[in-house]
Amino acid sequence: MKLTKILVGIMIWMLLCPTVKALDNSKSSVVMDMDSGRVLYQNNINERRLIASTTKILTAIIVIERGNLDREIEVGNEILKMYGTNIYIEVGEKIKVIDLLYGLLLRSGNDAAVALAVATSGSEEKFVEEMNNKAKAIGMKNSTFSNPHGLDEETKNYSTAYDMALLMKYAYQNKTYREISSTKKYIASTEGKTYLWYNRNKLLSNYEYCTGGKNGYTPSAGKTLVTTASKNNLNLVTVSLNDGDIYGTHKNLYEKFFEKYKNYKIIDKKNFYIDPTFVNERLYLKNDFYYPLAEDEIDKIKTVVNINNSKSTRRGKITIYLDNKIIGTVPIYCKKEQKKEENFFSKIKSLFTR
Repeated sequence: MKLTKILVGIMIWMLLCPTVKALDNSKSSVVMDMDSGRVLYQNNINERRLIASTTKILTAIIVIERGNLDREIEVGNEILKMYGTNIYIEVGEKIKVIDLLYGLLLRSGNDAAVALAVATSGSEEKFVEEMNNKAKAIGMKNSTFSNPHGLDEETKNYSTAYDMALLMKYAYQNKTYREISSTKKYIASTEGKTYLWYNRNKLLSNYEYCTGGKNGYTPSAGKTLVTTASKNNLNLVTVSLNDGDIYGTHKNLYEKFFEKYKNYKIIDKKNFYIDPTFVNERLYLKNDFYYPLAEDEIDKIKTVVNINNSKSTRRGKITIYLDNKIIGTVPIYCKKEQKKEENFFSKIKSLFTR
């Protein structure tokens, strides 16, 4: 009887008290502000894991940055070894790079991935080398790539939730990437064929603030998802790796952290002012400074202004602190007075006024 009461009590507690797992069902996850890079939530963020087709975010941004996206390429034999999710292009088919990118990100085409790799770098091996170089440049310190698609039976791609957030933060700065990633439906045509693709990222249709993303799955990696969402001028990226409920996790995390954090303008360049009795120069800022803060963090912000005697136009900086930790700096510049050049008529006029 006593044991029964204990079990009933535990069941009631579980129903009434939401657990961490109810919020986040993944093995590794992160929520990051894409503008400042601040990590708002973390769960094993530096643990290396297989990442499946979220690999294609890196593949896409490398191809996009190479440019000439309207060029037409001829599909080669490299696609014959591809399995899993494909867009079913054929050897010898001619198709535009931009169309392959849509097939890559919307339908997760493994055949599109290898076709783009060969078209971009000449071979899949050389493209993989570019992938690792780009990952290093972005700051993805715990990532290694062996293929452009994410299949992991023969070669494997490893990364972390944090590194994948850095990757999406970087890719999201590119307008073309944002447009493709946010597209729900796309039609592509080649000679004799027409393709109709719908975005496999279900969060794009099921969550109003979602602005894009890429999902993935292999039996070894489990379900993976990298998405972006924007609300009230707060732009977030969420990553979950090996997650049994990828869309539930992402929606839960977005709702929680859009509620908890607001994007505050801490430094306003238009209202920057220093008393001219202190500095006899016209000083100004080129940029505002925004930062995501919870309500109880607002009073913990501190700013320190430093002015130097440099002869350059950059005369100092504003350092912003949160809880005595530096979260950013804004350079201060000096407006140099320019002498007005006398024109012909002003010179004539000066002769008669002497």
